[in-house]
Amino acid sequence: MTRALPVRLAPSAPGPSARQSGRIPAGPADAAGAAPRTRRSRRWARPCDWAELLRVSALSTVPGDALAGAAAAGLPPNRGTAYAIGASLCLYEAGMALNDWSDREEDAVDRPHRPIPSGRITPRAALTAAGALTATGLVLAARAGRPALATATVLSATVWAYDLRLKHTPVAPATMAAARGLDLLLGATATLSAAATPSGAAPQRPAGSNGRTFARSPLRAAAAGGPGAGPSGFRPGLGKGRGGGLRTAARAGRAAAALAAHTYAVTAVSRHEAHGGSTVTPLAALAATATLGAAVAWPPSRPAPVLLAAAYLRTAATPYLHAALNPSPPLTQRAVGGGIRAMIPLQAALAARAGAGVTGAAVMGLVPLARRLARKVSPT
Repeated sequence: MTRALPVRLAPSAPGPSARQSGRIPAGPADAAGAAPRTRRSRRWARPCDWAELLRVSALSTVPGDALAGAAAAGLPPNRGTAYAIGASLCLYEAGMALNDWSDREEDAVDRPHRPIPSGRITPRAALTAAGALTATGLVLAARAGRPALATATVLSATVWAYDLRLKHTPVAPATMAAARGLDLLLGATATLSAAATPSGAAPQRPAGSNGRTFARSPLRAAAAGGPGAGPSGFRPGLGKGRGGGLRTAARAGRAAAALAAHTYAVTAVSRHEAHGGSTVTPLAALAATATLGAAVAWPPSRPAPVLLAAAYLRTAATPYLHAALNPSPPLTQRAVGGGIRAMIPLQAALAARAGAGVTGAAVMGLVPLARRLARKVSPT
């Protein structure tokens, strides 16, 4: 009787069902050479991702707010202006991060390439950045004095209210306009505070009968023409007496209103940048731009404001006209970008109109930087 020899069978390779069931882990690459899937949200975000989220190409439009505010106050830029610029940059970027955090679900449908819906930056990281930038901006404003801190507090509240509640309401353009106007007033109050306290200490009133002293607001000191109006009673650009302070407040208010009007027009157009379709809104923005340009350039006998107003019109008017003739999403987005960049020559024109030609030229120096950054990161 013969015995059957055992046959050793080679182990069979697992089929697709075994791999798909999860019992057998996938290797570094399958038979086709495809790399395994990875979750991008678990890696650290790259600097370019944050640059896109924060829209750094629009940052060059921010310093001009504080510089135009200083010019409207009748003062040269000082350390208070520098603090105001730092606070404005932080609050602006906080608004950008909060904007994308608030629009993350909408962007997942309309703009899935944005950093949050694409998974390059997590919603928690964006919200944390918004909070940290807001806190930093308030700290910098506090360094410029209590009036500047009060203005920055109202500004930050306006930014957060816009992004969280008011963005998709009829008052959205007015809210953004108020934020830009407040940013210019932040520069004016911070500059006045620094001029009133050159040594960094708060000016004091003479002690009263109860022995206490009270710090004077730089705006009140300028209006009254008393102590705290500046070193050795020097009040450049403010004039003497209460009338000088009122004139300063009026100049700052007019400059803030001009910048707010421009911001209103840009924000109104931006509400159609995802889908386009609006002809009336770009035309209205074009009319507002022409009116603002003419108002800033008047009287025409002063060449610097006229030239800067012309640069403002050239930057903003042409994209608005194209968007009105063809209200497609790309041209509407280009109109929004042009409106954002036009803030720089408008700020420079406002500074030159206030008599600060050197400050206006310094603001216009930011135009090449804005163009260079816009080629790398979209401002919209």
